[in-house]
Amino acid sequence: MDIVQHPRYIDMDKCIACGLCAEKCPKKVDDEYDEALGKRKAVFVKYAQAVPLKYSIDAENCIYLTRGKCGNCKKVCPTGAINYEDQEKDISLNVGSVIISSGCKPYDPAEHDVYGYKTSKNIVTSLEFERILSSAGPYEGHLVRPSDKKEPQKIAWLQCVGSRDNHLGSNGYCSSVCCTYAVKEAMLAKEHSHDPLDTAIFYMDIRTHGKDYEHFYNRGKDESGIRFVKSKITNIVPDPDTGLQLINYIDETGTRQKEAFDIVVLSVGLCIGKEVIDLADKMDISLDHYNFVTTNSFEPVKTSRPGIFICGAFEAPKDIPSSVIESSAAAGMAGINLRDARWSLTKTKEIPEEINITGEPPRIGVFVCRCGTNIAGEVDVPAVVQMAKKLPYVEYADENMFSCSQDTQDAITNIIKEKKLNRVVIAACTPKTHEGLFQETLTNAGINKYLFDMANIRNQCSWIHAKEKDKATQKAKDLVRMTTAKVALHESLTEPTLDIDQSGLVIGGGVAGIVAAKTLADQGYHTHLVEKEDKLGGQANHLYQTWQGEDIQTHLSSMIKSIEKDKLIDIHLNTEITDVDGFVGNFETHVNKNGDNETLKHGITIIATGASELTPEVHLYGEDDRVVTGTELDRKFLNNDEGLNSIGTAVFIQCVGSRIPERPYCSKVCCTQSIRNALKLKSLNPEMNVFVLYRDMRPFGLREDLYTEARTKGIQFIKFDFEKELEVTAKKDQLQILFSDTSLRRKMEIKTDLVVLAASIVPEKENKLAAMYKISQNADGFFMEAHAKLKPVDCATDGVFLCGLAHAPKPIDESISQAQAAATRAVTLLAKKTMNMDGTVALVNQEKCSSCGVCVSVCPFSAPSFTREGRFAGKAEINPVLCKGCGLCVASCRSGALHLKGFDNNQIFAQIFALNDTVASEDEIQSDNENGDTKVEEKDAANAAV
Repeated sequence: MDIVQHPRYIDMDKCIACGLCAEKCPKKVDDEYDEALGKRKAVFVKYAQAVPLKYSIDAENCIYLTRGKCGNCKKVCPTGAINYEDQEKDISLNVGSVIISSGCKPYDPAEHDVYGYKTSKNIVTSLEFERILSSAGPYEGHLVRPSDKKEPQKIAWLQCVGSRDNHLGSNGYCSSVCCTYAVKEAMLAKEHSHDPLDTAIFYMDIRTHGKDYEHFYNRGKDESGIRFVKSKITNIVPDPDTGLQLINYIDETGTRQKEAFDIVVLSVGLCIGKEVIDLADKMDISLDHYNFVTTNSFEPVKTSRPGIFICGAFEAPKDIPSSVIESSAAAGMAGINLRDARWSLTKTKEIPEEINITGEPPRIGVFVCRCGTNIAGEVDVPAVVQMAKKLPYVEYADENMFSCSQDTQDAITNIIKEKKLNRVVIAACTPKTHEGLFQETLTNAGINKYLFDMANIRNQCSWIHAKEKDKATQKAKDLVRMTTAKVALHESLTEPTLDIDQSGLVIGGGVAGIVAAKTLADQGYHTHLVEKEDKLGGQANHLYQTWQGEDIQTHLSSMIKSIEKDKLIDIHLNTEITDVDGFVGNFETHVNKNGDNETLKHGITIIATGASELTPEVHLYGEDDRVVTGTELDRKFLNNDEGLNSIGTAVFIQCVGSRIPERPYCSKVCCTQSIRNALKLKSLNPEMNVFVLYRDMRPFGLREDLYTEARTKGIQFIKFDFEKELEVTAKKDQLQILFSDTSLRRKMEIKTDLVVLAASIVPEKENKLAAMYKISQNADGFFMEAHAKLKPVDCATDGVFLCGLAHAPKPIDESISQAQAAATRAVTLLAKKTMNMDGTVALVNQEKCSSCGVCVSVCPFSAPSFTREGRFAGKAEINPVLCKGCGLCVASCRSGALHLKGFDNNQIFAQIFALNDTVASEDEIQSDNENGDTKVEEKDAANAAV
């Protein structure tokens, strides 16, 4: 593969985003300065959404690159990041697989400016509004009106700008993400506003179909007070005298309304750029009529060309979790082609030999992060640094613009070596996302990574005390003081090494389970596939077609045959899991198979137990055979039920059992399934009257084309008032449906021969696997991932992954990509063969143990057990591989025999003493000096604690 690397002119690793280059650049590029995006000069913010920010040079407008003069940016750059000599390079790569993740671009409303976007500064795109809210944006996170910098009182969001629109320059598909990000932006805007802010979202359908997104929508509506107005806005009238934007619309009562807003946000959709289309042409892969990569539902990350895979928004519009899932799936599929070459080109990182600090006094370095203005906007960072310099054992303290940037990481490494530091405190954001990064920095400096601690002065100070700078600063000082006192008592810890059993277990034999097992086997790993029923296939056995019209039964049969003949897959039908022992790398799952007990040993577990269709208790279901669920209608299609040909009228009722207090989530697949089945009925009998009664139609992404096709073929979509009763009754030869039409605002009646209920997808509320594998279920009963964006297929328990309907409602293509992703994540463990576990674990002083067994009973991870033989037989011991360092056993131990490494009693008390101001502040010392009393005894007490 031949590629061209274009010159960058700025070394991103050296750039510290100080902004001096842009400040000194005299070349103005745009006549109208776009404050939201910040592009004004030849040197501009390149990665405006990244933290830290980076700068780039516009080669076409740079004075030096075009005329050989100026050079101001290179003269003022403090890190030498500017390199005018950077040249275009031709590079040839020898690869076995290719993954395309080139993404998409936001729709540009200026191309066909129907809203006056180019003429009014107070009409912005959703991406520009993100920049307005950003602490690193043009207004440093202050919510102001771009035209006059006044704080707005009213903001409107207009949905579906550039999406769901077949007019010139727009796109017919749904961009999937816009409704949810509009709700997010409206909630954030309310948080940023000093005064009560009126926010209104004008929409066609609210499409919050992702996992927990409906909860988010309900929060925005019920708790944040966001107004949702169902109305398609066609134009905006600016008021030049006031700077307000006037919007005319029809409200839900049918009354014409006119409202003025300070800012109007255009919720722009996602589309494919020309450069990406050219790339697809060069790679000879097929694109659809919207220029998205063509895939099929059963191979969702494979392109039309073998060996080239796709992930992210170039395949279809999608959110971050879906993109991350697809990226793992694509990596796994690419890895199957390369499995024989695994590790052959791997380079091992050289790690400096760890310095032995035993017997050395603490030498602490404190690094306080500004995080742009994310922290520094509320916390007086210099004051925190000055306070830290006075703390016991602190040899170095300073502030960083972005502690997580690579250049700062390198600088910290050098300072540790130069100052001979043996303890480090980072006062920044949350350790949940950044602890591992900073621990790696210590490792690179040659000291044990556990000689480190973090003070979370972002979440716990600048965020929680927004607009309270004094409180935020004082709390930041307290947290740094406490963390410094604790880290002085840290010791070097070792991490236990674990051998990993080179086999996997997949629980659930539906589509997701089959694909997960096949992916593991194709990667070369022996796999057990456990299914409690007597056949494979799960819910897919009852489904007719995918949204793209693919025959599900044909593909399912082929998938089952492929794993039945795979020698690396052992299929266990009619098998129930009875108990689980072990831990990541060494699980032992006990099963009962046809009455016989068996133990399966495996290194990883993938849960793909699926979900089921709700059995409705409304609308005469179970009482009248003419009322069926969507899945039952699919079965009628599979059985070629001739009775469907004689139906004169059919009515689909959406959201049966979904989006209600009992199940406040969207089941995601129902709208598309109803549209597809409605079209099928129309194809059987073009004269049939077909109605769909809905709350919000949610055929997301490219599925919008089905919705458009259905409307053009005469299928009637009617939005009913969910707050008013919808009643189905049997009347002679037909069924009668009474409901309230939201458009006509009156009662309506339809007489029909068939009623199809779009029933909810429901999980097993109290799944016994949750307790066996120590994983969580959310309030809706679906298994929870470790992190929605960072680890969307990992469970909180190491070595356990999930996919399919067990995770959340989703269509077949998403279940398959998630199954491939889960298997790929599992392979990252299996491929290691050994792994290091966390060193922050509990430790037992067995001489003090009273053998009460409390620790054994309270541990949720089964880490404590009783020693079986030897001098300390009957005493508690901790399996460090199972221990998660939660401290529950330590807090419960009556004899004080248990200790938690890194959080021992003396460390906790040191924090408490520090919080109680055992170290006098600089002001107190000055005051005491003036009075002849320096409180020496308090400082001695603090040092004694250390």
